[in-house]
Amino acid sequence: MADAETKTPLMLYMAAPRGFCAGVDRAIKIVEMALEKWGAPVYVRHEIVHNKFVVDGLRDKGAVFVEELDECPDDRPVIFSAHGVPKAVPAAAAKREMVYVDATCPLVSKVHIEAERHNRNGLQMVMIGHAGHPETVGTMGQLPEGEVILVETPQDVATITPRDPEKLAFITQTTLSVDDTAEVVAALQARFPAIVGPHKEDICYATTNRQEAVKAVAPKVDAMLVIGAPNSSNSKRLVEVGRAAGCAYSQLVQRATDIDWRALEGIRAIGITAGASAPEMLINEVVDAFKARFDTTVEIVETAVENVEFKVPRVLREPA
Repeated sequence: MADAETKTPLMLYMAAPRGFCAGVDRAIKIVEMALEKWGAPVYVRHEIVHNKFVVDGLRDKGAVFVEELDECPDDRPVIFSAHGVPKAVPAAAAKREMVYVDATCPLVSKVHIEAERHNRNGLQMVMIGHAGHPETVGTMGQLPEGEVILVETPQDVATITPRDPEKLAFITQTTLSVDDTAEVVAALQARFPAIVGPHKEDICYATTNRQEAVKAVAPKVDAMLVIGAPNSSNSKRLVEVGRAAGCAYSQLVQRATDIDWRALEGIRAIGITAGASAPEMLINEVVDAFKARFDTTVEIVETAVENVEFKVPRVLREPA
């Protein structure tokens, strides 16, 4: 570690907003309240949010994380993750008379409702999303087989064969890159002029805000660190947005121990942000690691103020 006299000066730009969003906050609260209400163990289908630190912390309190419902006993509560689940999952839980709590982010639920509405109106859905991501799987699972066509890129649009090109609507995963998605939407609209879009943008406010903040920071810095998990879609998009906005060295780190200090030698300015499922504690840990090595000046770059809050389900607000 350098002495105070020999520390190199460093400008550290903190993107704001960053870190937890309202949907993640709510999902974690749901697990904690379920443990308080019913005691341990409480089962959680899939990681509640994509962050190892958060998941490990909840596991220590008595949450048991499983991939499928059939790994859960009938007599213990089960929680569905913030990413949402296919319709078949709550149906199977109800059939087994299980106590279940749905922690699906309300903004993901909005997309589910939209897909069902279009389906009732006789439209086939095109979903812009990442194949295999739990949110995509959950959204596609709201409708019968064959009713949702998945596309990931503008190139995919050229290869799809909908039932009726005149009866189409599109929805998107909530954690995509705003700019990349716009390109896919443009390709869809060019090929299918009659396609119906969402009433209101599907990409959620938190994803959009975090990407805008990264775009504001990127031109100021030599390097950008995004604190988040490798399986977190919105965190990976922040890395891509940083690179596209002119910061070639944009990297994902799970926590301070992952920082590649050699790659950062000679930098004068760094940007720090965090995906929507990364806790503030991990952000502080990274900032402290820089303060220990550099003579650090911290500046906040704020592009939006968030004051969104989502209520937890009623079953958790009622006494046991």
